[in-house]
Amino acid sequence: MTGNSGWQPRHDDPLFILAMDHRESFGRTLFAVTADAPDPGEVAAMAAAKQLIFEGLREALPAVTYGRIGVLVDERYGQSVIDAVTASGQPLVLAMPVEASGHEWFTLEWGDQWLEHVLRVRPDYAKVLVRDNPGFDEQDRERQFGRLAQVSAGLRGVGVPLLYELLVPPTDAQLEQAGHDADRYDRDIRPGLVAQVIADNQEHGVEPALWKVEGLETVAAARQVAGQAQADGRTTDLIVLGRDAPADRLDHWLEVASQVEAFVGFAIGRSIWEDALRDYESSDRGPAAAGRVRAQVAERYLGFVAHWKH
Repeated sequence: MTGNSGWQPRHDDPLFILAMDHRESFGRTLFAVTADAPDPGEVAAMAAAKQLIFEGLREALPAVTYGRIGVLVDERYGQSVIDAVTASGQPLVLAMPVEASGHEWFTLEWGDQWLEHVLRVRPDYAKVLVRDNPGFDEQDRERQFGRLAQVSAGLRGVGVPLLYELLVPPTDAQLEQAGHDADRYDRDIRPGLVAQVIADNQEHGVEPALWKVEGLETVAAARQVAGQAQADGRTTDLIVLGRDAPADRLDHWLEVASQVEAFVGFAIGRSIWEDALRDYESSDRGPAAAGRVRAQVAERYLGFVAHWKH
């Protein structure tokens, strides 16, 4: 554990996570890795990139005067970051993924050994990424709920809170209902679907400490989703994920969430570091280029922190 045992984020003591647990997409989009099978040189480059992102976050540390800084990072390319977080002596919140990257349905990264990895690292949160929609195939959904219930129970048994990242992509019928307008789907249709998926998980015994949900366009929608997350007296809270959205869209999502008590922070990744890292990889990768990455990561991260506060 990283020294945060017993601490829980609150609306007025939020958790600001920099997410960099991307694996398959990280290699494919930034390092031209094919079939999620990097060679040793690509593995080393991706590990160095994640370390550089973390160094940028570390530059931001002194300027964060309320709430806590969190890091969501994987073992595959981010072990040095995990080691740095646990050895830092600072109240950094560590989250790690347990799902395999790049799968349509929830699959465990390490099969039957997944809990051994959690126990070895002892993160503050173990994260699952799930794509679901009430309109998806019922049998596939039931199988996914079964796997998620096992993870929820396993984590509860070892005292590691579950962070549940939920994406609700539209079905063709739902997108047609929205007039093939993705923004309209986000605004008018997705909130009800998110609430339904949360309820379905709860019915199957899946009980996260934190729901990590796509940003919501209105305060009413955020309250609807939060109401289901906290149904029947549950004490679970919610954070906003970034979805690689433009900064102005993210600012709006944070502005909405910061008006709803059950929302207690964010987890943002590519919107903070992807452009900076792409520029770095196409540069000479010298000290000046690395310094620019650190500065940009710190600046963008602190911008989102400040937006939440205000």
